[in-house]
Amino acid sequence: MRYTAMGTVLIFLIPLLSGCILWEEEGNAVLLPDERPDLESYTVVAPIDTGINVYHNHFIMNESFPVSLLEGLNVTMICDISTEGTWQERYDADKESCWDQITSSDVVWFRGTRIIGTSPDDNTDIPILDDPQDGHGTAVTGAVLDANPDAVIFFVEGFSDAAVLAAANQPLVDIITTSFGPIGSVPVPGIEDATKVAVVENKKIHAGAADNSPSPAVQDSTAGPPWSIGISGYAEEGDDQKETMSGSYPDIAADWTQILPNHDDIDGYHETSGTSFATPRTAGLLSKVILTLRSEFGDYSSGADPITRMGLLVSGEGLNVTNDDLRDALNLSAWYPSSSTWDPLSGTMPISPIAPCTQVGWGVVNESNVQPIIDHLSGGPQMDERPSDVVMCMEANQAIREAYWT
Repeated sequence: MRYTAMGTVLIFLIPLLSGCILWEEEGNAVLLPDERPDLESYTVVAPIDTGINVYHNHFIMNESFPVSLLEGLNVTMICDISTEGTWQERYDADKESCWDQITSSDVVWFRGTRIIGTSPDDNTDIPILDDPQDGHGTAVTGAVLDANPDAVIFFVEGFSDAAVLAAANQPLVDIITTSFGPIGSVPVPGIEDATKVAVVENKKIHAGAADNSPSPAVQDSTAGPPWSIGISGYAEEGDDQKETMSGSYPDIAADWTQILPNHDDIDGYHETSGTSFATPRTAGLLSKVILTLRSEFGDYSSGADPITRMGLLVSGEGLNVTNDDLRDALNLSAWYPSSSTWDPLSGTMPISPIAPCTQVGWGVVNESNVQPIIDHLSGGPQMDERPSDVVMCMEANQAIREAYWT
């Protein structure tokens, strides 16, 4: 598992009707009268991880999801979670009516939050909820919403092909983000078969965390397959250099250290580090690009279903964007920090002026990349082509990955 956290916290492997689940006679979830029948443009991100603290203020929203979205995500239950008391008091109040009722076949919306969740593996003490000994999934999901507060979260608890496929086969999911894999990027089978279904067959985006070591990402089953976007870390709020304990020769590098929500209270945060959090942050940024383009060009659905959406992440009036289009724009937008800012006492590795691609791939991606990607894809100002040496280096990277994984 890629459960690395540095700073103040170290994480190891691992008004509404309070506490009610409402049903129609035929077994479908009941919506309140004020649920909006329609939603404008939206985007769905699927973090796959330990669980999610649905009680945290970080995930609360004032608006509702429309019936069409809930039906599209195959929601079977709605939990009206408690909004008063401590985390433990809220959990205790909801245990009998909500948590004890959830099965591996259920997809649950926690009304009043951005979270729709499922636990397909059925090997968890508390389905969907981040258990007291965990915490990783709550932080991962917090990173997605920090990058795009308007994303719809389809959270999947688990670390298996079944967990990945629960999102891969969900037509409305745009982006899947995974932050687990073999320690040290040991070349062993992982979730690559499931992520291939998501990307190659169902045309989604997959963001996969490179290892929290300098190991090459090429052979990593999460970050290495050519259909995945492999992500390492850099010190965005430090000296803007590569984090030494972060995978090498990935696709891109993103923010390594972030302040993210706690898993066992309602309003606390902690500083934590690792590719586990750089990866969902990138997923959130890409979802922000997708949402902006959908809003601008009148696309009111989601996903890239090959049948209903012809494999298009954006299918608007005068604009079509595929997975390949978005990845190409992401690669064009990435950039290399100057090694002149390197602090030798920081614990980072200076960005080399010679073949920096072997350290951070195409380069760094953060909030500054979002608008250039949007402009480029929408026909606005076009980004410059990357230097030929960078292109050659990353074409070699892709060729190695294709030879290894296909």
